[in-house]
Amino acid sequence: MNELRDQFLIEGRELLEQVGEALPALRAAQPGPALLDRLFRAVHTLKGSVGLFPLAPMGLVLHAMEDRLDTLRAAPATPEVVLALQDAAACCEAWLEEFASEDGLPDGAAAEAAALAARLRPGPGPAGGTGAAPSAGQARAAGEAETAWLVPLAARHAAALAAAWAEGRRVMALRYRPDAGCFFLGEDPLALLRRLPGLLALELSPRLPWPEPAQLDPYACNLEILALTLEAPDALRQVFRFVADQCVLAEVPATAPGNETTGNETTGGETTGGETPGRETPGGRMPDARTPARPLRVEPARIEALAARLGALAVTGNALAPLVARAAALDPALGRDLAERQAAIGRLVAELDGMVAGLRRLPLSRSFRRLPALARETAARLGKEATLEMAGEALEADRAIVEGLYEPLLHLLRNALDHGIEPPAERQARGKPPAGRLRLAARRAGERLEISLSDDGAGLDPERLRAAARARGVAGAAAMDEAALHALLFTPGFSTAAGVSDISGRGVGMDAVRAAIAALGGHVALESRKGEGITVRLSLPQAAALRALLLLRAGGEELAVPVEAVAETLRLPAARILPLAGLPGEAAAFVLRGRTVPLLDLGALLGLPRRAEGAAVTRVLVTAGAQPVGLAVEAFGRRLDAPLRPLEGLMAGMPGLLGTALDDEGRVRMVLDLPELTR
Repeated sequence: MNELRDQFLIEGRELLEQVGEALPALRAAQPGPALLDRLFRAVHTLKGSVGLFPLAPMGLVLHAMEDRLDTLRAAPATPEVVLALQDAAACCEAWLEEFASEDGLPDGAAAEAAALAARLRPGPGPAGGTGAAPSAGQARAAGEAETAWLVPLAARHAAALAAAWAEGRRVMALRYRPDAGCFFLGEDPLALLRRLPGLLALELSPRLPWPEPAQLDPYACNLEILALTLEAPDALRQVFRFVADQCVLAEVPATAPGNETTGNETTGGETTGGETPGRETPGGRMPDARTPARPLRVEPARIEALAARLGALAVTGNALAPLVARAAALDPALGRDLAERQAAIGRLVAELDGMVAGLRRLPLSRSFRRLPALARETAARLGKEATLEMAGEALEADRAIVEGLYEPLLHLLRNALDHGIEPPAERQARGKPPAGRLRLAARRAGERLEISLSDDGAGLDPERLRAAARARGVAGAAAMDEAALHALLFTPGFSTAAGVSDISGRGVGMDAVRAAIAALGGHVALESRKGEGITVRLSLPQAAALRALLLLRAGGEELAVPVEAVAETLRLPAARILPLAGLPGEAAAFVLRGRTVPLLDLGALLGLPRRAEGAAVTRVLVTAGAQPVGLAVEAFGRRLDAPLRPLEGLMAGMPGLLGTALDDEGRVRMVLDLPELTR
């Protein structure tokens, strides 16, 4: 079952992502039928797959979601219904991750599932539910209705069953109702049945009454298949794993056929997710019957291995440059031919890099979409009101960045709700609306990805921070400015909370944020306005498999910078460099197309020995961005496409550095973070 479980986790995460992305669109006045079909199909498919595992509470919630979505075909969704669906989807996602790590659901999942199902059930109540959880008798009756077909099937094949039981064999019963559009999905119901060598009995009948010949659709499957088999339950699940939502599987008890027997379900009381009798989507078939084949799923480890091999290929291609130069010195014609071949290899490597980077990229919504429900839950536990707005979640970044963002964002969200947003009465006394406002936004800033989380809460009180620093014996706390006080928040064990709760107060939140972001190659900045709120900014690399780098020399060191961070390079005569009087150091500037641009020495910025003075021409690199800066260097090299290796150990998170790369001679070059250096 391990392979089946792994496949279920991959598919389950994808389906819940589809649901999470589509649910907010239900708030539109008239959501299109295509949206409802997409939601229904995703929930329906996941419900069937859940039945293969001991996830009965999750199956109950998905069944309730399916019922509720079905009612939205006739009536628009209210905000309460959309919120109930979003909470149910978030709960299912949390359960899926719990199952992935613990192989089971947390205590209390059954009660939580019953409450969610009650909220989703049509009828009176806040979200259309009665507010009452289904009783054990109702659940048992529903299960008996799902297996009512088993008693007559056993009675019709009593002799075969008796012979099997006499031999001590276990008999399983299967009801398989193929989708009406299964042929368009590449499914062959009879081919699946041929894979069951232990068949005792097989019955085929129409699921719905046959229509008039003139109305018959020859491409729609209208079968109901009943079978008795000696196959083990795990083997049956493996055969029908791709159509699990269309099957009900039960064990036939070794009792006399015809008694009041309903069968013992092999999934702990939950069916494997067959169709509810009489429930058909419009047109008698599943939506979008001609949906293309499923995309190929590739394990992330294989993509990472491919990226590593691509990096090695790029380094090998770069190493050809010195050989080409040596060949050209001996035979110019041979040198030209080799240079052309090297350029062709470089183009192919660049194309492969784009493909691999595309495979590794994920939308930020993978981390963002779980946060609104958590914000509502956390605010409710704290007795506060808050709304979370999001922007930029469609931006894509490397998989490691997207997946690594969730935990630091969760810490920041909890801190904002616990320490930042005030209670409703306190906010009203300060002239603020009772509900706090949080905003999570992402944008691209040149080569970097910038994510900010801001709130309109109380902000940081410098005196309170200073008092907390003195209480913890921080030297020089009385003389610290606001920037130094803010930096204390990122030290382990530092907290301004009056007590410890299950949400915060242990002094690990901001320290964990800094450590997690540093591990991703980024850094954290904090801004606060007392009485107005806090903004935390995360700056992260986008982490492509290969990076286009410009080689250069500054301060006597061989360095590299990302090509995307460079607007242009210049050879600047000394007469065009204008010293700036009245500023510390040797500040200078130059005029570029009518605009004054500051000029800095790159070696000096890095603390390296200053370049030789008195040169007639200065080589200048102009940074990209709204506020360009000129950086004086000693020499420019060529462009290099190479994998960027993140900094590790003592150098991890060092400001001004993105990582390292190997040049064409196998030497390690430090890759500079120009926006950070020139900020």
